Amino acid sequence: MSLSHGRPYLAIPGPSVMPEEVLRAMHRSAPNIYEGQIVDMTATIVADLRRVARTKGDVAIYISNGHGLWEASLANVLAPGDAVLVPVTGRFGHGWAAQAGRMGAEVRLVDFGKQQAIDPARVAEALKADTEHRIKAVLAVHVDTSTGIRNDVAALRRALDETGHPALLMMDAIASLGCDRIEMDAWGVDVLLAASQKGLMTPPGIGFLWVSEKAQAVRDGIEVTSPYWDWAPRLHPEGYYQHFCGTAPTHHLYGLRAALDMILTEGLENVWNRHEVLARAIWAAAQRWGADGPLTVNAPEGVRSHAVTALRLGGDMADRLRTWTDTCGGVTLGIGLGMAEPGDVDFGGFFRIGHMGHVNAHMVLGALSVIEAGMTACEIPHGDGAVAEAARICAGA
Repeated sequence: MSLSHGRPYLAIPGPSVMPEEVLRAMHRSAPNIYEGQIVDMTATIVADLRRVARTKGDVAIYISNGHGLWEASLANVLAPGDAVLVPVTGRFGHGWAAQAGRMGAEVRLVDFGKQQAIDPARVAEALKADTEHRIKAVLAVHVDTSTGIRNDVAALRRALDETGHPALLMMDAIASLGCDRIEMDAWGVDVLLAASQKGLMTPPGIGFLWVSEKAQAVRDGIEVTSPYWDWAPRLHPEGYYQHFCGTAPTHHLYGLRAALDMILTEGLENVWNRHEVLARAIWAAAQRWGADGPLTVNAPEGVRSHAVTALRLGGDMADRLRTWTDTCGGVTLGIGLGMAEPGDVDFGGFFRIGHMGHVNAHMVLGALSVIEAGMTACEIPHGDGAVAEAARICAGA
């Protein structure tokens, strides 16, 4: 017998749960893509994307996932042979760095491992050593979805300013926009990347680059840029089609409009606070489970994401737990992406909980209850009182 029949809960760190309002907005006939409602609506989306990123900068919209955004960000600011500095705290930092390398950049990697945040002092040392200013950009992932580490991007801006280095500061906020606090202008970010499928609660398929005037000036000096990834016509389109280098992603835009309405009606500060409380509830439960068992939170206190939590059980326990919660409890947990390689002893030892976007107390408390039931069913040692402690945190919000 399985108890999974009923509405399933996808608790992976993206694609996140899509609200009914978003799905209803998308369930419609195709619009005219040359004039009228879709054109007028896109103008409101651009304005509200600025509000969500806390910036006055221009925003380019791409029909793309996050990997496409990495390429778009690099294609507009780098010439072959330029150097990039990439401080890494997980799989996705390595991915962005690898893409830069394949596009002809010299990659200077500073790897902080999988259990600590970026140290701005080490970044400053690398910047000081670059006396010829060959480094054109610092590529920083705000929240690495694989490790659950949240990095201090404002501190990276201070490192750039204090060393007098002219490099652009580029920030991957794909996992964090709409979940963790982001202040693009206040933090001095030149290029910010985000996609639709996580905190923005819209199906995968569209992505965004917010671009400072400094970054636009760098683009103006690049001799050759990919026609599709070029952000110049997208930022300042002469015709509607130039927003998207062709046909607009019409139904994604309808869904995104509904998602932005939900975020702004709740209030961005309230959205951030909700994510913080629900994240603390998960961490508190993990602490109770780990008091009498092997479970640990990967990210240290103080640098944990409010959008995703990576946890370690060791051996094959996480795989067995994920199988039980999915097939018997109706909750799908995230795999331990990038935490170990196939063949390693702990390849099946990690799992992740996504708590991003359209998520509330009953979803989180329900998922935690199913996880605890799964640990009991799989005979995984764990401490008591985890769900009660999580409920106490939610009650005190």
